[in-house]
Amino acid sequence: MITLENINKTFRVARRSAGFSQAVRSLFLREYEAVHALRDVSFTVGDGEMVGYIGPNGAGKSSTIKVMSGILTPDSGRCDIDGLTPWKDRTDHVRRIGVVFGQRSQLWWDVPVADSFELIRDIYGVGHADFARTLDELVETLDLAQIVRTPARQLSLGQRMRCEIAASLLHNPAILFLDEPTIGLDAVSKIAVRQFIKKRCREYGTTVILTTHDMQDIEALADRILLIGKGQILLDGTLDDLKKRASAVRTITVEYCAGSFSPLLGLTQQSALDGRAVFAVDTSVLSVSRAIAHLSAGAEITDLSVAGASAEEMVVSLYEEFAI
Repeated sequence: MITLENINKTFRVARRSAGFSQAVRSLFLREYEAVHALRDVSFTVGDGEMVGYIGPNGAGKSSTIKVMSGILTPDSGRCDIDGLTPWKDRTDHVRRIGVVFGQRSQLWWDVPVADSFELIRDIYGVGHADFARTLDELVETLDLAQIVRTPARQLSLGQRMRCEIAASLLHNPAILFLDEPTIGLDAVSKIAVRQFIKKRCREYGTTVILTTHDMQDIEALADRILLIGKGQILLDGTLDDLKKRASAVRTITVEYCAGSFSPLLGLTQQSALDGRAVFAVDTSVLSVSRAIAHLSAGAEITDLSVAGASAEEMVVSLYEEFAI
């Protein structure tokens, strides 16, 4: 069980204007600005949950992950993870967690990945039999066989991220923090990683907290969504809750060979070109079925599709709603 109560964190950041004179001035008179990274952040995550932690850049996602992993000490508030305080009981705590930072590496840069895995095994004190069994599973599932003997510095970003995920799981952690885990991965690798994480959570009961800007990751993995903006939790709910708060507009795309379309309240034509037209339907004013019936009455339609807002569009609408 993960419990955060009224977590606050403020950073003191130096500021100065551009130019040589300002650089000299800052040597004697430095100006600072307080940046409130986290403001009374509170939430609870149950064992085995998969939570998507989303928000724009600078919202406080990575700061929250660092607090929960024991890297940062908050200014105030309480964080309890399975009876441990991360920054106070750090040694015992880190034995039970795995962390992947998309912009940071836990692999040794100049040695083959396999050597990094061996070092991580020694750090966590994993038995040889357990380590061999876990490593074989990770190598097969994440397709690492051809790259584990390559130094980390020679790997592509996508290859390195697959190795980072494997490294975070070598000691079978109960909790997995994933900060932008699919950054740089191609479509095939993303799907493989998502399937692997879902399987891991299902078979081992691993608790997963995922921060990402890729909403397909959220749709594929998260049972629950936490939205953070300007250091504050703004929304805590499911993807369905997110959809309910999003725009009521649906998009109808039609292909037709004859006829024309007349105006109708709630139906807005967005484009029309070479027998293909796109309409926006405000479902708070007009139902989709009525809109389709109206379009069918005006033209001979050969094909039609209806689409709701994408996950990215829904999140953007929430950003606009909360002004973040």
